[in-house]
Amino acid sequence: MEKSETLEEFYKRKFNWIPESLKKDFGHFNIFRLEPYFEGKLKSVPYRKRDFYKVMLVKGASTVHYADRVYEVKKQALSFSNPMVPYKWDHIGAHTTGVYCIFNPHFFMNYGQIQQYEVFHPNGTHVFELSDEEAKEVETIFETMQDEFNSEYKYKYDRIRNLVSELIHFGMKLQPADLQTTLHGNASLRIASIFLELLERQFPVDESHSSIQMRTPSEFANQLNIHVNHLNRAVKEMTGKTTSQLIADRLVQESKILLKQSNWNVSEIAFALGFNEVTHFNNFFKKQVNSSPTQFRKGA
Repeated sequence: MEKSETLEEFYKRKFNWIPESLKKDFGHFNIFRLEPYFEGKLKSVPYRKRDFYKVMLVKGASTVHYADRVYEVKKQALSFSNPMVPYKWDHIGAHTTGVYCIFNPHFFMNYGQIQQYEVFHPNGTHVFELSDEEAKEVETIFETMQDEFNSEYKYKYDRIRNLVSELIHFGMKLQPADLQTTLHGNASLRIASIFLELLERQFPVDESHSSIQMRTPSEFANQLNIHVNHLNRAVKEMTGKTTSQLIADRLVQESKILLKQSNWNVSEIAFALGFNEVTHFNNFFKKQVNSSPTQFRKGA
């Protein structure tokens, strides 16, 4: 399973090519029409964490799922996605269209701190229902953005940054989309499911994944923007195991694979699995397996 989707992975998945600008160390921006969804097509975008920002205008009934929240879009919405919060988008209308722009943090370097705005906070509001009049205003901003992007104007990206900022401030003045009230069981199932998906995304560990990023319940809870006790209760209720047990089980599973199938030494494996000290990894593995990593590798 994959980790956070990078811009390179996004382009390869959607278009099977990578822009030259991504190969250079500076900001990236692009704008796209949202691929229309019609009845009979795949209409669910799975939970995924990206390493880039996204601002999107969606026309069509939808529901947007976060770990402990579900927003219902009746007709059209403006949404803001940040690199920290995974979400799932279900298109429930017969026909959905829209437009969106993506950009990495470098795009706003020296132009202010984009993450300061509430719409990009992990605990902020990310989805805003729009009236027909508001949707026209937002669409006009995106159309201007598209025109600038296609122009040869020397300072077009400065203009585009201003237009992105305009969308941010437009959104922050709006009321959020309706927040659905869900049964406790449904919320627990959703939280546990996302936790398990986030856990699995960190594996398999290989040369392209230098080290896993989350190894404690608190780190997962922070990622999901919920209290760790809330996460622990939901996971225990749905799986019968504690959050720590599930994390340890997956780390042991990956440890065994790397010890048997890779030529990495124990220190390299320890680092890849998020242990700062090899002794910590040795103690963890021995507690779980009743054998040291070296003994297990030798088959002792």
